Amino acid sequence: MFHIFQYQPLRLITQNSLSSMCLKLILSRPVAFAQIWKSWFSSHSLLGKKNIILMGPPGAGKTTTGRIVGQKLDCPVIDIDDDVLETTWNMSVSEKLQDVGYEEFLEEEGKALLTVSASGSVISLSGSNPMHAAGMQHIKKNGIVVYLDVPTTVIMNRLKSKGMDRIVGLSPGISLKDILQFRKQFYKRWFDIRVLCGGDVAAEVVAEKVLDAVKRYQDSELETFISTRSFKSGRSMEEDSHKLYFSDVVTQGLALDGGLFVPERGLPKFTAEEWQGLIEATYVERAQVILERCIHPADIPASKLAEIIETAYGENFSCSKVAPIRHLAGNQFLLELFHGPTASFKDFALQLVPHLFAYCIPRSCNYLILVATSGDTGSAVLDGFSRLHDTDKQRIALVNFFPEDGVSPIQKSQMIACQKENAWSVGVKSDFDFCQTAIKQIFTNSDFTGFLTVEYGTALAAANSINWARLLPQIVYHASAYLDLVHQGIISFGSPVDICIPTGNFGNMLAAFYAKMMGIPIRKCICASNENNVLTDFIRRGVYDLRGRKLISSFSPAVDILKSSNLERYLHLITNEDGQLVTQLFNQLENQGHFQLQKDLLGKLQQDIVAGWCSDEDCLAAIHSVYSTTGYILDTHTAVAKVVADRLQDRTCPIIISSTAHYSKFAPAILRALRIAEINQNPLSQLHLLSSYSALPPIHWGLLETLKKTGNGDHQVCAADMSVLMSHIETLIQSHFMKVF
Repeated sequence: MFHIFQYQPLRLITQNSLSSMCLKLILSRPVAFAQIWKSWFSSHSLLGKKNIILMGPPGAGKTTTGRIVGQKLDCPVIDIDDDVLETTWNMSVSEKLQDVGYEEFLEEEGKALLTVSASGSVISLSGSNPMHAAGMQHIKKNGIVVYLDVPTTVIMNRLKSKGMDRIVGLSPGISLKDILQFRKQFYKRWFDIRVLCGGDVAAEVVAEKVLDAVKRYQDSELETFISTRSFKSGRSMEEDSHKLYFSDVVTQGLALDGGLFVPERGLPKFTAEEWQGLIEATYVERAQVILERCIHPADIPASKLAEIIETAYGENFSCSKVAPIRHLAGNQFLLELFHGPTASFKDFALQLVPHLFAYCIPRSCNYLILVATSGDTGSAVLDGFSRLHDTDKQRIALVNFFPEDGVSPIQKSQMIACQKENAWSVGVKSDFDFCQTAIKQIFTNSDFTGFLTVEYGTALAAANSINWARLLPQIVYHASAYLDLVHQGIISFGSPVDICIPTGNFGNMLAAFYAKMMGIPIRKCICASNENNVLTDFIRRGVYDLRGRKLISSFSPAVDILKSSNLERYLHLITNEDGQLVTQLFNQLENQGHFQLQKDLLGKLQQDIVAGWCSDEDCLAAIHSVYSTTGYILDTHTAVAKVVADRLQDRTCPIIISSTAHYSKFAPAILRALRIAEINQNPLSQLHLLSSYSALPPIHWGLLETLKKTGNGDHQVCAADMSVLMSHIETLIQSHFMKVF
């Protein structure tokens, strides 16, 4: 048995004689008692009784990094290859592999790992240790597993330069690359923390990153959230003691003071080397790395998060690249965000968030999700929550409010067809702004929410873009688009790009800005509006003015919005988190219908964002022009962004235009843009007509199947009255949660 006895706390050590304390250390070389005593003082605060376990492929630098980490902590270091396997076998690892063969080697290696008993140490695993489940379960019981994640091409180059030939599994017909890719599934299963290691990163730097990652893992208290309207200087001790974490803000949605949640210490930063290490990665792998940094493992462990991400971006997306980037013309590229099941960018968040939500909520309470949509969110959120496990559907339900006459016929058909046993759509005889404002008011109505909790054991939650978890997946696709351009050789890493986004609620734009803050070289974010151009006016003049404005129905209904919720998060950022000023601005907007930014803040804003708007006429003209010259059909929202990009870009760098929806969702407008004289009013007939054009991209498969299922589906419609909406909510709770399953 291979032992390193656990260090005892100082108060216990002083109560025992040295002879009874007998700390044994059976290693390849003896370690003096004085060294052990010293190591307790230097490493106990970080390690305690836990081990730091370094895991990764051959050539990841586990041995070298482990020695440096051990030196920094002044604690024992165990290299499984050198100190356990070769000592146990009395032969080299390569000799053992040659002697017994691949399968027997893994079994023998796993048995040897089962003999290791240590605490307060740094352990460097072999590259194949993670393939033995029993051995890993044993070693992980008393350790924090750190995955040294090195790009496959870097590993291959390192192994080639070292002439290493002892890779477990290497045989004729199986390439080194295949083996490394195969092993990733085992590394993902066991790790607690991932450390990105680029090609030219020194071992000293990797060791520091390991220590920083372990400190983060052990101190979840640092990753708290605050409201955009919280006053830092005036916060009471009670407020400071009631800290909110990721799992809290996912379930709560909106802050009690009416503000939006943001991370108190900001977003994580990636180095250029770390981003470059993701160039070869798949979309799912990029999402895992980015979201692991944004979600503390105390909220969602890395292995569970990986499982959720793989479920969210799997077979439900029609394109294996998930969010492919396509060259349109000149320096313009399209980021296609419509390959999800409901054909819009909302799928990226809403295939993921329901699973995050289901994991984070307590089991002792039912939850009703309230959603307001201007179109695409409705079907996306209904589809997402309908994919939960049956046990989760029993305790999580959803009601989707949308403007009855303010969405496209196909969008409405989608929302009706996507209703399930735990998810319903309710049309409201008003516009999106009323729906969104009503939900905010319901959340801040403590009498009503308290009544629902006491009477029905049901809490309310939000899945709109006001929910922090909705923004994180959007950061991923903006970062991924840039990395794809690098991977395709269009640009080198560090070269700037501009991004143009059709936006009304500012969430997608905010996510792009967050990606920039995290290290993606985005130069300018271009905000594209339709004739509801309140955001364009605000960005140009610094005045947010709703006085006398009426919402205009357009061919791009998803951005038919006058009150941009996520703008509040951006203003909180550029005001240096001045919650008092943010509260003042948005109270003034609510009470007086306008507010004005100070000149210095407007200057900050205009350094980051420029804006323009597009008429319906110009939108349709752009669709026709692009189809005529390229054979590609833009949806109406992407056309808005294309028009604005043409006007505002300076053509000195590539520009990525977010294609936020598939054109199939807006068939009547598209057919009109293509100058089809007679348009059948049946949505299914419209899609079949568009399909006959054999354009790019093809008709959306998921949308076509959904409309085929619509049949005689129905939905509820209610008046634009707060009390009526609240009554609907209570009735739905009674019908769903009062059932006996």
